Amino acid sequence: MAGLNLAKCRKIVRAAFAKGKELELNPLSVVVLDSGGNVLAFERQDGAAAGRFQIADGKANAAVMLGMPSSKAMERAEQQPYFANALNGAYGGRFIPLPGGVLVLDKKGAVLGAVGVTGDTSENDALCAIAGIEAATFLAEA
Repeated sequence: MAGLNLAKCRKIVRAAFAKGKELELNPLSVVVLDSGGNVLAFERQDGAAAGRFQIADGKANAAVMLGMPSSKAMERAEQQPYFANALNGAYGGRFIPLPGGVLVLDKKGAVLGAVGVTGDTSENDALCAIAGIEAATFLAEA
């Protein structure tokens, strides 16, 4: 199976946007990161706020850098706010522990990267990320 190549990243973004349209959500922004936190793809729908890249990136980075979905990072941040503050500093502000940062896994469960979605509620953002990841034939951990 191919990893997170450009074709797969584009499929993730398109499917996430399609899920947002199906659910009649606000305009979305989607970022795909590799397992090292490097940006592979980003798109912002017409009407999405300009600052959405940083939010999508922060959600995805929280997931990939901790090896857990950003929803789990949020639980950890609620229990240990000092830990979240330290990580945000360590990651240069690229740490947003809110749902919407979803791990991309291969069929064996290895982390290939993460998808970050923002624009609607965090829970809806996560649903769109999952739809994108699954459309690209990867496993999603949200």
